[in-house]
Order: sequence, then C-alpha cells, then structure tokens
Amino acid sequence: FSFPRSLLSRSCNAISNAVVSQENSPVGTYISYDAANKKARVTPNLFDVFPKESPFKKAPWDTCAVVGNGGILAKSGCGKQIDSASFVIRCNLPPVSNAHEKDTGNKTNLVTANPSILFEKYRALNFRQRRFVTDMQVYGDSLLLLPAFSFQQNTAVSLRALYSLSDFSNNGPRAIFFNPSYLRNLTGFWRGQGIQSVRLSSGIMMVSLALELCNNVKLYGFWPFGTHPHTHQQLNNHYYDNKPANKRMHSMPVEFKVLQNLHNMGVIQVHLGECTNSQE
Repeated sequence: FSFPRSLLSRSCNAISNAVVSQENSPVGTYISYDAANKKARVTPNLFDVFPKESPFKKAPWDTCAVVGNGGILAKSGCGKQIDSASFVIRCNLPPVSNAHEKDTGNKTNLVTANPSILFEKYRALNFRQRRFVTDMQVYGDSLLLLPAFSFQQNTAVSLRALYSLSDFSNNGPRAIFFNPSYLRNLTGFWRGQGIQSVRLSSGIMMVSLALELCNNVKLYGFWPFGTHPHTHQQLNNHYYDNKPANKRMHSMPVEFKVLQNLHNMGVIQVHLGECTNSQE
C-alpha cells in the first residue's frame, strides 16, 4: 500500500471538481446523483445558486486540520493547535462553543452537514430557519458543504439551507454543494485502496479533500474505538455525546486502518491523545 497523491488529484481533481460550480455545471447540463438513480437538470435558477468558480482556487494551503468528532477529542486541549492551521475542516456541524473550545478550537474554514441533521434538528428547514441561521453563526465566514445531489431527499433541504443563510444573514457560512461526480470518482479511488463500504464517511471524504488542498494534513478526533489508545479509559462515541455510529453505511475501523497506513507513510499526521504546549 503506497499512497499515490498524484493519482488522487488525477482521478478526482478536488480543486476544480469537488464542489458544484458554474464552471463545471453549466445551464442545460445534468447532474447525476451519486447515491440514487436520478439526474437533476441545471436550470437557470439552479445555476444562479452555484458559486461562479471553485471556492478552492487558492489551494494549496500550507497546513490543514481535519477535525473528526471522536470522543478522543474531549479533554485533549488541542484547540489552540487546531486553530493554528491555515485551513480548518470540521465534520457534521459539531459543537464548537465555549464548553468545547479548549479541545476543539473554533476556527472553521469548511464545515460539512449531513442532511439528516437538517431533518431532525431543524424540521427539514420548513420551520426553524431562523434558529438554523443563528446556530450557524458559530462557524463564522466559512463554507457549509452539503451533499445536495447524493440522495433525492437531500436536494430540497440543501437548497433551503442555502436560501435561509442568504436570506436571513449577511454573515455566517455560505452553502456549497458536493459535486456527485467527484464523490463517485472518490469512491472508485478508495475502492482501489481497499475501502469497500457502501458509502465513504464524511471523515474520509474530508481527509481526501484536504490531501488535495493542503501540503500538510493533520487529523484530530479520529479514533473509532471505545478505549483511549494511551490511557485505556472508556471513550464516548463523540466528544459531545455517546450516540452510536451508523455501522450499516460506514466501515469505520476499516477506514481508520487506511488512515493509520497513511500516517505510517508520513502522508498525514493522525493526532491521538493530548496536545501539549510544546507542540502549539
């Protein structure tokens, strides 16, 4: 297993293709969903909400911190170290408020949202739009990345998230959509590297993105096991709760093995345990 970073760029080309834009999805073309047998036609109205060009044109950044939500992040004291990265990626709208800031930091350049959160917590944004927009302010002037074209039920709610953020707020994150053709290529790339799960977890998706956007990639909060590797204490599933992961969709331990391999080869740094002052 040797990791071909250049093959990843050639197969997936995140800088141009990770996000749907007016450059890669002109009016009249079709967007083929990556997890459903469906196509969406790019109408002038849909085209209007896409960014004019890729938001990643400035890449490569020097250092990226990809912050997972594992229980290992609790009491880690890694906040300062995470915030010192040039580009910080967070997964699935995690809490980064005062109680957690010492461990998680609060700088955010890109944050993903799984639409199931929008359905459960914000009632699909048919109501609670204002609450959603208020809650999003903690992520500052970041990009909110949504898989709008993965499953059919994701599209309308992702568009409502985009409209809510632009209607109710001049600041706060800007919604952008994953390009399903990028996700298909990414799944194919990782199949070639031995990951066979139905769907890649957002963690692996973000690590892949970071590998193309940044020269140095550091991971925090990635540890899918119940005990701490150093202290052997019991860990919660997430640093903020103990809700179990969706095992049917993701093969977390298999994915983690791949991350460990990448770490051992020096391609990424997987940070486990506490952040001491000397490393800040």
